[in-house]
Amino acid sequence: MFIEIVNAEYIDGYRLLLFFNNGERRVVDLSNSLNGPVYLPLKDIDYFKNFSIKFNTVEWENGADFAPEYLYDISIAA
Repeated sequence: MFIEIVNAEYIDGYRLLLFFNNGERRVVDLSNSLNGPVYLPLKDIDYFKNFSIKFNTVEWENGADFAPEYLYDISIAA
């Protein structure tokens, strides 16, 4: 089974509550993952909050995203 994100909610700071297709809810803190030019706009909290679910993961307007497997690996159970 491929891990996919089916929904996500903003918590605070750079933290998101992620809902995975395996039924798990997990919290991810992306504060240490915003490296590189594509992630620079996400350091603005207002921009960070404006995400959507595309192609089974969290994506921002500028095309920045993270693999769902990576988000699962660095997140903790909610």
